Amino acid sequence: MGSSISSRGESERGKCKQIFILAGQSNMAGRGGVTDHNKRWDGIVPPECEPHPSILRLDAHLRWEPAREPLHADIDARKTCGVGPGMSFSNRVRERVGIVGLVPCAVGGTAIKEWARGEHLYENMVKRTRAAVAGEEGAEIKALLWYQGESDTLSHHDAEVYRGKMEELIRDVREDLQLPNLPIIQVAIASGEKKYIDKVREAQLGINLPFVVCVDAKGLPLKGDNLHLTTESQVKLGLMLADAYLNHFEV
Repeated sequence: MGSSISSRGESERGKCKQIFILAGQSNMAGRGGVTDHNKRWDGIVPPECEPHPSILRLDAHLRWEPAREPLHADIDARKTCGVGPGMSFSNRVRERVGIVGLVPCAVGGTAIKEWARGEHLYENMVKRTRAAVAGEEGAEIKALLWYQGESDTLSHHDAEVYRGKMEELIRDVREDLQLPNLPIIQVAIASGEKKYIDKVREAQLGINLPFVVCVDAKGLPLKGDNLHLTTESQVKLGLMLADAYLNHFEV
């Protein structure tokens, strides 16, 4: 089984990959199906998240392989990862875009300041994205999918400066990837510390930069921890992200 999967992954090399960056914190990395008491993933993969030969992921060692849940297992490696939005997104868009190349970069519990240019998370995201297109004839970086902000609801200051830091991140990543019109699809958070969650959501929904759209996760059911999306919510979010991409950016 392992060798056949590997050979399929290798057979996709050289085809025109459409690259999508997955970045942010735990709800992008995926905690769907991770039990709250023993922090184990239940292993349940919904039909919308099943592997497909047209969906690849860049692993922690910068190698392409067939994508499967949990997409961030070797990226957000200090936590238990489960279902996130990446696979349902990919299965929705693949019929329109062809070969989907996912670049997982999300790490749970991270604040926006940790994603600033010069910080490890930001620099690793840029490094991984550049590696995704290196030597890949015809490969294109199509969008950054971003779900982060819960960690910035803990203090008034962090919530207050969120919008400026997010806009700076968008400008920096576009400059460093030399893609001034790189589409950004961000998620307005559904959870966090109640005192400042509305302030962060206001910042996210208020960003008014070209080629930036926002998908609102508010109302999607949460797990018992009242922080992470359920598996079903992650599936729905992935489809929402896909529709946002297809409707706004894919001609």
